[in-house]
This record gives sequence, structure tokens and C-alpha cells, in this order.
Amino acid sequence: MPFRNSRHWRLRQLAAASSLILLVACAEKPTAADAQPLPNLQAAPLAAPATIAPLTVDNLDIQPTQTFAEWQAGFRVEALNAGIRAELFDRAFVGITPDMSVIKADRSQPEFSRPVWEYLDGAVSPLRVRKGQALLTQYADTLQKIEQRYGVDRQALVAVWGMESNFGDFQGNKSVIRSLATLAYEGRRPAFANSQLIAALQILQQGDIQPEKMLGSWAGAMGQTQFIPTTYNTHAVDFDGDGRRDIWNSPADALASTAHYLQSSGWQKGQPWGFEVRLADNFDYSLADGAIRKSVAEWAKLGLKLPNGSNLPAGTEHLSAALLLPAGYRGPAFLILDNFRAVLKYNNSSSYALAVNLLSERFTGAGLISGAWPKDDLPLSRSERIELQNLLSARNYDAGTADGIIGANTRKAIRSAQQSFGWPADGYPTHKLLENLRNQ
Repeated sequence: MPFRNSRHWRLRQLAAASSLILLVACAEKPTAADAQPLPNLQAAPLAAPATIAPLTVDNLDIQPTQTFAEWQAGFRVEALNAGIRAELFDRAFVGITPDMSVIKADRSQPEFSRPVWEYLDGAVSPLRVRKGQALLTQYADTLQKIEQRYGVDRQALVAVWGMESNFGDFQGNKSVIRSLATLAYEGRRPAFANSQLIAALQILQQGDIQPEKMLGSWAGAMGQTQFIPTTYNTHAVDFDGDGRRDIWNSPADALASTAHYLQSSGWQKGQPWGFEVRLADNFDYSLADGAIRKSVAEWAKLGLKLPNGSNLPAGTEHLSAALLLPAGYRGPAFLILDNFRAVLKYNNSSSYALAVNLLSERFTGAGLISGAWPKDDLPLSRSERIELQNLLSARNYDAGTADGIIGANTRKAIRSAQQSFGWPADGYPTHKLLENLRNQ
């Protein structure tokens, strides 16, 4: 789902037992009722109670600064000023109340994350590979036309389709209007949710979908390839020619819309996304930093080879690449190119981008990883990551805000600590590093 550059909004990816995001139902098929004109409703401002009751989520009481009715009245003015018709706004908001499950999902930060190897096992499962192969055949003509128009390889499109909604089977069953209204009213990022809600109303006003059919994830991602509303407005296309951009029910529209987005994100047709590599014994692991890019030829001079020991692929020497160690120096290594970065703009997670690209290769029998994963060292929990950040900063390795997110500052601090211990400075957080810092 494209949550561009804010794709940490991809918090919609709750920890789940499967490789799918936590979505539980697919959108319904349009009915003849969709063509009926909207009723001409006039909404009167709702009276606010004398006191504002807290919103209770589990054991957490959230004290709003205004009632939902007050917020809705104010937002209605904003929406109408943005060009939304009053009768459409009022129909879209009939019966809308805050959704406590959305607030809970927005506030939750899972304590444990799945190891990347488990995530990939689910993402590139044999069942998903077989289904993707069947759909590549079923939609061959459509995919060929999409390739010709947007220059995005069909295998990548079907891989995104599989990752985002299991090829349309799991699109989310929540009202997008209700979810976004909840987040705009009492979420952590109300301005972002506000802009998405305006965009969602614009989609309704364009007539592409009716309010009761606009279903998606708790964060407002929609359709078979999970677009947020602003991305829909800028990149969704009517590829099947029925007059509507229907990413919910039309695979052609969903796939072409995804191709349009990947094209704008820099996808290069026919180029590899990257490849697994083997590093030299004396390799400087501090170079495994997404901000460090070298040509493939320069990486080759540093001793990088393919897993079988042969030279890096001919014809890629001039391409710009970064080195990815998704499980640190003890795990597999990958050189990643422009197409990998294009998928990162769809979802800013290296595990997600790796899964999409490996799945796209699995459709043709490739995409197998040669390197072994360090399965004896599970990822740190969120509380352990926060503790690690605090310990690093306490020892004058500035890890930034102790939020449990291993970003650029924390990785730099980890590298400094690893170097002080004489270890490979790969910037990867481990239990061994945490224990050593505890014992200092």
C-alpha cells in the first residue's frame, strides 16, 4: 500500500500470524443501488453535551478536547470549503461514530516483531507462488497492455497484488470514512488523517465508489493493492474503460494503478531489483548503510561476488546500488538497485520490498536465497530496543529518541559501539550487543 515517505503510516501492518496485513474481508460487488442519485440531505449541527466523556480503549482513557459532533461540524465546514457537496458529506457521515478498534490499532505498538526469515517464508509461500503464476496466465493480455503503457514488469505487479491483499481476497472490511474520521478526531496524526478524509470524500464525489462500498484497512488503505486516498487521487486509473477507477473490484484498474505509481517512483522495466551477494572475508560492514551507494562495478572491486562465487551480473556495472544486510553480517547480503527503492516508496520496509521482489522472481522459478539466516538470534523486542537506545546514549553513542525504532541515528550509534568492541560494524541490533552494554 503506497504510504509514500510517510509509509511509516504502514503501521496498518499489525503483527499477524500470516504474512498478510490484518484485514478480514473483501469488498462487496457493486449493485444497481450504486447508480441511484444521492439524497438531498441537510445536516443540522448536533448539540454537544455539557461534558466530554473519555474514550476508553482497553485500560487507556483518552480524553478528547471536543465531542465527535463538534469535530464533525467543524470538519464539515472544511470539507465544503474544499469543494465537497453538502449532500454527499451528509450521506457519507450518516451513522458515523468513532471506532474504538481503530484508536486501539493506531495506539498499539507490538512488543515483538517477526524475524525477517519467518516473514519471507509466509510472503513467498508455495501457495502464493502458485496462485500468482495462475493469475499471470489468466490476466496475461491485461498485464501486457499495462506493461506497454507504464513500463512496469508484470511479475512485480502481481507480487504487490499478492502481498497487499492476497490477490484481492483480503481488502479490509472497515468503513474508510469511519476509520479516517476516527483518526482525524482522536488519532496521533490528525492532520494526515484529515487530508486523507478530504481525499476520500473527493473519491466519493467523483462517483468511483459509494460510501457503503468504500471499505479498507483500519488506517484507510483501500482496494486490491491498498491505496490511501491521496495516492488514489493522484495515481488510480480506469484501465478497463468502464468510466470508474475501481481498485476494489477491477483487477485491471488495481494493477494499472499500481503500475502508474511504481512508474512514478522510478521503476526501470527489465532491470533487476538487486541480487544476493557474497562478501569478502575482510569486508567493511559499516558500508551496509542505505545512504551509501556505489556502482555495481565499485562494489565488485570490494570483493562482492554472486553466491556461487561468480562475478556480479554483466550489464549492471553502471547501476547504483546499496548493500542490504536484513539480519546483520551473519545473514544473507543483497545489493539493491533502483527497482528495490521503487518498491520501498510503496511501503518503506526493507522486509516488504525484499518479499515483493523475491516473490516476483519465484513466479519464474528463481528468487531462492542461498545464505543462511541467524535463527539462533531472534530480533529484539520493542522494550529491548528502547533499552538498547538508552544504554547507547548513556555511553555517549547518541542513538536519538528512545522510541524502539532502529533508524539512522540508532544504527550509527550501534556501529560505534560495535567498533569499540572490535566487532563487525553492521549496525544491526542484537542480544549480544545489549548484554555487553548492560555489563559495561
